[in-house]
Amino acid sequence: MQVNQRLLFLIEVAMMAALAFLLDLASGIFFKMPQGGTVSLGMIPVFIMAFRRGLSGGLLTGLIFGFLQVAIGNPSVYHPFQAFLDYYLAFTVVGFSGILFKQIQQSLGNRNRMIFLIILAAFIGNFLRYIVHVIGGAIFFAEYAPDGMPVVLYSLGYNATYMIPTLIVSAIICCLILLTAPRLVTRK
Repeated sequence: MQVNQRLLFLIEVAMMAALAFLLDLASGIFFKMPQGGTVSLGMIPVFIMAFRRGLSGGLLTGLIFGFLQVAIGNPSVYHPFQAFLDYYLAFTVVGFSGILFKQIQQSLGNRNRMIFLIILAAFIGNFLRYIVHVIGGAIFFAEYAPDGMPVVLYSLGYNATYMIPTLIVSAIICCLILLTAPRLVTRK
């Protein structure tokens, strides 16, 4: 029985990572920043997996999502460490939204509490991803900062232009999904 549970877990992770990649690919058609970054729907499956399986599910789904973006997506890679930061690490840390896994599971019958926890979890995942992108931007994209502007300030602003809308969109959609189909994050 234990083997079947592990296999089911890995199948769920693979399916959600693939869905995240496809949603991100579709999102990139409408809005793509010049040095990388999009307002993406791809984080939603990572959040759903984190709410369903906790930290392990969220972190692994985010990591595989990052691998897919580099392997078969259209990545903006300028240096191996920049690729590590902007793809592997940035999307893995989105899975830390799973730290609220138990609270979200327990709040499924309480609409207001569930909405609050989903928004908080989406904020945690998006904020951690944002911090990683800011670090990568400050290190690898300093030449794009206007003269006299601190590189970190430029990176904070640049990455906020797509991360804030991504946070808003992903939080709203996750709330709508779990309000209408809470069984997506419950296991039997």
